[in-house]
Amino acid sequence: MTINQLYLFIIFLITGGIIGILFDIFRILRKSFRYKDYIIDIQDVIFWILTASILLYSSFIFNDGEIRMFMILSSVLGFIIYLFTLSKLFIKINVKIILIIKKFIVKTTEILLIPIKKLFFKPFTFFVINIKKTIKSFKLSKNKKSKNKNNKKEGI
Repeated sequence: MTINQLYLFIIFLITGGIIGILFDIFRILRKSFRYKDYIIDIQDVIFWILTASILLYSSFIFNDGEIRMFMILSSVLGFIIYLFTLSKLFIKINVKIILIIKKFIVKTTEILLIPIKKLFFKPFTFFVINIKKTIKSFKLSKNKKSKNKNNKKEGI
């Protein structure tokens, strides 16, 4: 009987550590990307749904759905142990990895967009510049004609 309880205690210590990792995944996402407040609220709800699911799944698989107080305390203890030992390292490594991936994606996108910019935007800007010049010259010639008419009316 006590061996079974020790087994459950260790299982739920590990479950608490898994919940800690899940918690850190959401923290990493928040550090790496900017979110609006309502998205953070949705993430919190998702975290608690996943946490409850993990705890219920573990209790059904390892203890036939029976929940005991020492299992809950063991999960909390596993969570706390994870937070004070591995959490900072886990977050630091994963934030750096995500930032490297973000930089890689941005640079790759910039490189891939170079031909598109040259093929589509250069002719477009050339076209826009020529239209602006034509409109400007049309306005200037129109202004010269109106000045000439005004000068002829005044007798100059």
